[in-house]
Amino acid sequence: MAARGGRRRRSAPHEEHADERWLLTYADLITLLMALFMVLFSMSVVNKSKMEQLKASLHNAFSPHILPGGQSIKETGADATVKTPMPEMRVRTMTPTAAAAAKADDRELHQLKSEVDSQAKKSGVQGKVKTRVTERGLVIDILTDNLLFQSGQARIEPAGMALLDHLAPVLAKQASRRIDVEGHTDSRPIHGAAYPSNWELSTARASAVVRALIAMNLSPDRLTATGRAYLDPSGSNATEQGRARNRRVQIVLPRRGA
Repeated sequence: MAARGGRRRRSAPHEEHADERWLLTYADLITLLMALFMVLFSMSVVNKSKMEQLKASLHNAFSPHILPGGQSIKETGADATVKTPMPEMRVRTMTPTAAAAAKADDRELHQLKSEVDSQAKKSGVQGKVKTRVTERGLVIDILTDNLLFQSGQARIEPAGMALLDHLAPVLAKQASRRIDVEGHTDSRPIHGAAYPSNWELSTARASAVVRALIAMNLSPDRLTATGRAYLDPSGSNATEQGRARNRRVQIVLPRRGA
């Protein structure tokens, strides 16, 4: 009996040790909590200077350099598409002196127009002479049919020569103004030994008018002769009436400074 009792007393401490194994888990938990509190404490103590350096580094890393003009896009939140600026529009302004000169020149051209219209009426061919003042200057259109030239010819007819004789004194008044004479035809092609195309015919007609004006004492230095063929029609080449308006000689007195 005593021996059995002794065995029981020796085995009791082993049973008590086995019941205290939870202490290991508890100790581990306490250790983890202590580590957590240490981490939290270390995070609560901030070195301001190092934090500012870190903030600046992160800003430079994640905020690339903005090209000129991009700041406004960034602030307004607009589309980031870069648009090429349109060239600056320049408004042409005139000085008071230049404006006064242009106004005086316009008065001269309108006065010349009135005088040309008067001479055309005296010659009885006002229906074949059209005048207008444009941005280019004074433009005088003289229809060629049954007045200046016969069809396909570049020799001035007597009626045309009489008209030029009336116009020459008016044109001579503006001695400092250039006179451009242009020959125009319709679009129908021509074929001949003298004028193989409308280019030669229109140039020859303009030259004939220039020669006539020189013979009427206009200075050759003021005169130019140009053949434009069918390139500058006055009417439609689809009708006979339009083609008749296209067959013409144009005398242009440009604006001063043009």
